[in-house]
Amino acid sequence: MYSVRVESDFSAAHFLSHYQGKCEQLHGHNYRVRLWAQGNDLNEGGMLVDFALLKDTLRLVCKKLDHTNLNDNAVFKNDPSTERIARYIFDEVCKLLSSEIAELVSAVDVFETPGSMARFTRQTP
Repeated sequence: MYSVRVESDFSAAHFLSHYQGKCEQLHGHNYRVRLWAQGNDLNEGGMLVDFALLKDTLRLVCKKLDHTNLNDNAVFKNDPSTERIARYIFDEVCKLLSSEIAELVSAVDVFETPGSMARFTRQTP
């Protein structure tokens, strides 16, 4: 099994409506995002997938979130947790890629801080 990873980042504000503590107040993070792809077969050029394609797609999705208040995005239901952000990025990246390449996307890691991250992993049947 081969695995590849690309990274991007974005800065955004948010607050958590259903949380009691300092994170219920508006605050911001410099998020780091890692996109993983995994598969058994390499293409004729010896690659699982083109890094540039994955990087460009991930950057496009992160750009939509950059310098926004994540609570303004209805998909997060006013609680843009790191877990929900990871799922959103996973889904949006897969929508933009061809189905063949999207099937290789295996996980998205979102780091809220260098020591705190959430991962969304492809559901397997």
